[in-house]
Amino acid sequence: MLLKYFYDSNLAQASYMVGCQQSNEAVIIDPARDIAQYVDAANREGLKIIGSLETHIHADFVTGSRELAAQEGAKMYLSDEGSAEWKYQNLENTPHQLVKDGDQIKVGNLIFTVLHTPGHTPESISFTLIDGGIPADEPMGIFTGDFVFVGDVGRPDLLEKAAKMEGTAAVGAKQMFESLKKFKQLPDHLQLWPGHGAGSACGKALGAVPSSTVGYEKKYNWALQFEDENDFSKELLAGQPEPPTYFAVMKHVNKVGQQLVKELPPVKKLKSLSEMEALIEKGVQVIDTRTADMFAEKHIPGTINIPFNSSFTNWAGWLVDYNRPLSLITGSTEIAEVEKALQSVGIDQLAAYLDAQSIEQSEGDFGSYPSIKPAEAKRLLDDEKVNIIDVRSASEWNEGHIEGAQHIMLGTLMEHLEEVPTDKPVAVQCGSGVRSAIGVTVLKSNGFEEVLNLTGGYAQWVKEVGN
Repeated sequence: MLLKYFYDSNLAQASYMVGCQQSNEAVIIDPARDIAQYVDAANREGLKIIGSLETHIHADFVTGSRELAAQEGAKMYLSDEGSAEWKYQNLENTPHQLVKDGDQIKVGNLIFTVLHTPGHTPESISFTLIDGGIPADEPMGIFTGDFVFVGDVGRPDLLEKAAKMEGTAAVGAKQMFESLKKFKQLPDHLQLWPGHGAGSACGKALGAVPSSTVGYEKKYNWALQFEDENDFSKELLAGQPEPPTYFAVMKHVNKVGQQLVKELPPVKKLKSLSEMEALIEKGVQVIDTRTADMFAEKHIPGTINIPFNSSFTNWAGWLVDYNRPLSLITGSTEIAEVEKALQSVGIDQLAAYLDAQSIEQSEGDFGSYPSIKPAEAKRLLDDEKVNIIDVRSASEWNEGHIEGAQHIMLGTLMEHLEEVPTDKPVAVQCGSGVRSAIGVTVLKSNGFEEVLNLTGGYAQWVKEVGN
């Protein structure tokens, strides 16, 4: 048997290749949209990808199952459990098999058994794995998707908060409690291979360790220590992070199917600043992926700065309007990776890009914005000469915040522009100055003129000013 681990640090998302070296066949568990990584790995190992197994309809990334079906002829193994509202659709012309609790999937000498483990979503399933080539007659591990993580379990509130299906959070918590009862009956020796790691918004306390065992999680995972359902549900639903706005889009895309990457139109390279400015005039949204310092010093008015780093995909998903055309300002050497990152969360409406060097090498009427240090911000706040907008998460705000500040989480800032006061300059503040820099550009691109970035964020404020 062959087991390979793939991890997208931008999405904190894990996928797996499991292969039988006797039959030279392999399947992918919860594949990402970028399937080249799996095809390359399979070719190196002399394996053919014959299937993809999905644990549920994902909310945080576009799955690659239909890409594998189209390119490799792989059969999609999809859950047929749960409510009618979240059944997979548009499968008629795609090789697939709907599976339920107890079903088995055989790949050479490998045997995957389906376990219905609802809670995160109604249709969620897990797969236990038997390596029959040893031979063994009991499972060695379990692929849990978003059911059980290292140190945490999947949140049950996404359907309610992201997909606006009222009342599903409490039902999901009850289902999770029952599913964990089944989990506790599994053998301790089973290896546990989850679908996410630390940083994912699909839970609130995910560990950074890529795998665990069932026995270890029984002993140390907080969610497995409860005997009372009400106490468990209360704790599970408390303190969950804000679900990114794009989660609802991903749920829909993965349910009905997305356009294949090879069918997307090519991205046009613009030749001049004036072409980009003309697009902005037409209402095209523009993301500049340069560093915050470079953007603060010099940028095209009307653009939003989301630096291309490990947080890019997340904030792009939060802030990009999926219903509007999108263009980029980025490096020519980065455009392919930026495009791939956007596609991973279903942002396919990318039409054009401008090489960032066009800005660095040009003179003209560019925009800029200043920064402000905590001591100066404190003085202005005391003199009622500045408004402070805190763009951190709700949990960070609740742990401590600047007295007199107003809380609007960065991901929702675009939806709450009317709540930002305009009677005086606005200083945007986060934990360290990184998210606030993005927030400044959101406000600037929407007509707010006097906007400053509070350097060092709340951490520096506490050091210099106190709390």
